[in-house]
Amino acid sequence: MNHQTPITNHQLPITTFRQLWTLTKPLQSGLLLTTGIAGYMSAHTPPNFALLLVMSASLFLAIAGSTILNMWYDHDIDAKMRRTQKRPNASGELTRAEIFRGGMMVSILGIGWAAAIQPLYGFVVFLGWFFDVVVYTLWLKRRTCWSIVWGGISGAMPILAGRVLAVGEVDMIGLLLAASVLFWIPTHTLTFSIKFFDDYNAAGVPTFPSTYGFDTTRAIIALSSIIAAASIGTASVMIGVQAGILRLLIVLSSGLLLLSFATVFRPSERVNFSLFKYASLYMLISMMLLSI
Repeated sequence: MNHQTPITNHQLPITTFRQLWTLTKPLQSGLLLTTGIAGYMSAHTPPNFALLLVMSASLFLAIAGSTILNMWYDHDIDAKMRRTQKRPNASGELTRAEIFRGGMMVSILGIGWAAAIQPLYGFVVFLGWFFDVVVYTLWLKRRTCWSIVWGGISGAMPILAGRVLAVGEVDMIGLLLAASVLFWIPTHTLTFSIKFFDDYNAAGVPTFPSTYGFDTTRAIIALSSIIAAASIGTASVMIGVQAGILRLLIVLSSGLLLLSFATVFRPSERVNFSLFKYASLYMLISMMLLSI
């Protein structure tokens, strides 16, 4: 006899929402949202806080929707990896149909809202969704390790979208800010693929370590970190950030570069994990400084 307490119809939507919320990867989505806010604030004009609020809501929904759809498509991969086996998409707590419907509803709401706020802003938000869901997840992730480039382009769209909404066009500062995120992403994702090398192999997902080896992967991490730091530094100078903030950005970038080069010349699991953690902290603090 099944003694489990049945879920009532009133409880079911709440439970489903909580499970879908888990699939949005709130910390990751929140970090990308922070880049979008930094892009908007980088214009250094008196901010329209009502516009900033609706931008944040629409952008977060679009990011969350694409992430849920990633989880929908990658259910089989997540089921094979130890660190992801308990996700609702892999464990069967939510059906694929429920995840797909939830992801599409959130995506349509976010992208539609963004387009209503400003067409060019909405188009950039849509591009981020398209590169993430269609190009990266559906097309390339299971085929080539170079899929992370397209995933990186998707990750660079929120900051560009925020800048576009603030200035009304795609300008050089916006492109530099996008490049800083684009080249930061390999620092984050490649250290992750080194740490969980066995998991990715078990799931059959091609990664740079499995395709080109650890030494080449570490060299790419170091190179991408240099470009990311140079991009955010150049954009900061063009924006005209205060000297004190620029010095803080230089200190943060120096830490990123030191850890990146340490992975090349003194590789270890501890150094790799330190860089993985520092990379997220670096991006978060950098975006907060640009928003001041």
